[in-house]
Amino acid sequence: MARETHGMVERRGAGLWLTHVFMILGVLVIFFPIWLAFVASTVTQSDIIRPPMPVWPGDQLWTNYKSALFSGLNVPVATMLMNSLIMAVGIAVGKIIISLLSAFAIVYFKFPGRNLFFWLIFLTLMLPVEVRIVPTYEVVAGFGMLNSYSGLIFPLIASATATFLFRQFFLTIPDELAEAARVDGARPMRFFWDIVVPMSRTNVAALFVILFIYGWNQYLWPLLITTDPEMNTIVMGIKQMFPSGDDFADWPTIMATSILAMIPPVIVVVGMQRLFIRGLVDSEK
Repeated sequence: MARETHGMVERRGAGLWLTHVFMILGVLVIFFPIWLAFVASTVTQSDIIRPPMPVWPGDQLWTNYKSALFSGLNVPVATMLMNSLIMAVGIAVGKIIISLLSAFAIVYFKFPGRNLFFWLIFLTLMLPVEVRIVPTYEVVAGFGMLNSYSGLIFPLIASATATFLFRQFFLTIPDELAEAARVDGARPMRFFWDIVVPMSRTNVAALFVILFIYGWNQYLWPLLITTDPEMNTIVMGIKQMFPSGDDFADWPTIMATSILAMIPPVIVVVGMQRLFIRGLVDSEK
């Protein structure tokens, strides 16, 4: 019996060791292109185009990043980063607020056709932005929201997915809490702000991370409604930096811009990692 237990421990130890080896290899495979992009952002143009490409950072880090942030090719990267940040935060916060309120109404208010309204909201998952982009553009243009933050944000803040997730979570909240709040004289919105929203904190955090990255990576919609270079987002800016035809490509600036574009999403994911994981686990429950 002791030998069998010892063998199981050895096999488990070997399996654990192999698991860590494969995990480290996977991290290296994912991280290596990012490392090369960072290295390319710290060297000169001639170092990149002359093989072999360097694998260690150069001495042009400050020069290249300063050039990207405050000079850029069409518009400074700092401006595009700010545009993307405002758009991503606006979309994430707007989606969460609307989804919280709509899910609360569907779960806690009894009115004719509430299930019909929920499924109508859910069916909008079948209609992504690309399908309804022409009528949406006409509406935005009619309200005079082209080349504006409101035009970038408002058409994208409705979210059937977030509404569905909050609805499923609200259904798990015991009915006794609502009854106790009603007995204490709490009005519906008081119950919403004092009980429902605090209990949804981890779910809100998880959705905020996902929706922030969704908003940050938007390309087609900003490309369609913005003609002013000052309203370009960072994803649009990176695409515009790539050469067409025989144009010259400033690869150190492009790579520096790409690294800068990754920093805000990484900060959001790392900063909210604990709440993000708890939100996913709680959602599964």
